[in-house]
Amino acid sequence: MFEVRIHGRGGQGVVSAAEMLSVAAFLEGKHAQAFPSFGSERTGAPVVAFCRIADKEIRVREPIQTPDALIVQDPTLFKALDVTEGLKSDGYLLVNTARSISELHLDATVARLPKGRVTSVPATELAMKYVNRPAPNTALLGAFAAEVRIVSLESVLEAIRRAFPGKIGEANVEAARAAHALVTANAAA
Repeated sequence: MFEVRIHGRGGQGVVSAAEMLSVAAFLEGKHAQAFPSFGSERTGAPVVAFCRIADKEIRVREPIQTPDALIVQDPTLFKALDVTEGLKSDGYLLVNTARSISELHLDATVARLPKGRVTSVPATELAMKYVNRPAPNTALLGAFAAEVRIVSLESVLEAIRRAFPGKIGEANVEAARAAHALVTANAAA
């Protein structure tokens, strides 16, 4: 079973990201579940969502304590809480930022993870460019598909289209494609 924990703030599409990731896995014939955890239901409040992906039925229902991957939609959360808590030693960390990982003071986290398992993507900037809204979730899913490869970009794009039909969905698809291309190019460099 592959477990993903997504951290962000209300209004950034954290819950939608987990749901779309689970749909992408389902489209590939995998079992998946997605569910949120949050306190105050207001824009800007910290939100956590979870997604599990497996080849067989998933029976566990509790929050993910030791994720295989973390997606951090708002890097200011690193100052507020330990979002990397429990991340497996061979896990993946994907951060929405135009800044370097060093600028976020994540060098210790990077040092304990295998090379190539920490990625930063300017997902909010991509969302503003393509969607005209600061919701980084779909761009981060495109980046996740490139970094982790547990689901394909094609499945992520179809999940986005199902969540957001029409022009909004296609704009989100373009943000996801752009993020995927950035991660793929950086990995090749």
